Amino acid sequence: MHLTEQDVAHVARLARLVLTDEEKHTLAGELDRILQHADELAGLDLAGVSPMSHVGGGETVTRPDEPRPSLAPLTALANAPDADEQQFRVPAVLEG
Repeated sequence: MHLTEQDVAHVARLARLVLTDEEKHTLAGELDRILQHADELAGLDLAGVSPMSHVGGGETVTRPDEPRPSLAPLTALANAPDADEQQFRVPAVLEG
């Protein structure tokens, strides 16, 4: 499978990302190499390999689920590029 700049543009639009032509070109090459590597891994003979949930043998470390104070709305929105009535605003549709 060969990933094109048009494929990258399509995925970027779905993710609501605006990319320059140079970024599309760069990402097309990088993502294409990632997909090629995934294809190589898919072709490996793993008949004698036991499935693993993760590579480490460790135990999942969790913390108690206890209520604690959250951010004040104005603090949470302090660095938002666009906010309205204590809500984050995001563009509905991107061009491109």
